[in-house]
Amino acid sequence: MSTAGPAAASAHAVEPPTVLTSDDLGVELGPRATVVELSSTFCQPCRMARVVLQRAVETTHGVRLVELDVAGSRGEALGARLGVLSTPTVLVLDSRGRIRDRAAGVPRLAQVRATLESVGVSDDR
Repeated sequence: MSTAGPAAASAHAVEPPTVLTSDDLGVELGPRATVVELSSTFCQPCRMARVVLQRAVETTHGVRLVELDVAGSRGEALGARLGVLSTPTVLVLDSRGRIRDRAAGVPRLAQVRATLESVGVSDDR
């Protein structure tokens, strides 16, 4: 699911966080994993991504889906910290909040399931 982002242009660039907490997200992390969709209100691809992510999460025990609007107060600050340049941007966090994968655009269901499997979570279908 990973897509490469632009390399840091400056030696003084601030590295984005590698761990997110429940305080960052405004909700508790999932017991096994958390999927975060950074979206925006009028983003049509974000709606398509949400459907794919909901399907992946609803068949996987212990995984929480969190959607944050990067134009909203909490989402805007987090989007800036993470260097989000486009929506949707999808993050997969392990149970401790470590960012294990990041992708821009609408993911395929198989990609999301494979990424969750790579962090030790398999679907319960």
